[in-house]
Amino acid sequence: MIDEELQRWFEHTNALVGELLEDGTNDEVYHTIEHHFASEDFNLLEKAAVTAFKLGLEVEEPEEAELENGDKVFAFDIVTEQMLNADLLRAETQKMYELAQQCNVDYDGWGTYFEE
Repeated sequence: MIDEELQRWFEHTNALVGELLEDGTNDEVYHTIEHHFASEDFNLLEKAAVTAFKLGLEVEEPEEAELENGDKVFAFDIVTEQMLNADLLRAETQKMYELAQQCNVDYDGWGTYFEE
């Protein structure tokens, strides 16, 4: 059974893919997908980044960021290259979400860039 938060990320995936395709992104090329992870605890975030790296994933350097309310958070991205296919991206989203749950950090969705 899929929990409510993961279901919301699936809906986000469907909407984002639909919007990009509607806007005319090139659906015949790979898109750079950036999955976002965050935690207020740098040690937990660092452990999650190391875990992802050991799984063979491309991990960006963790950074400190400031939220709108002024709180500090640490974050990193896992970068993949995927076709803009909702089924593939939902599966990848589930994998990233489960990694975040396993490592006790927050999964903050994914984004990509418009491709000509």
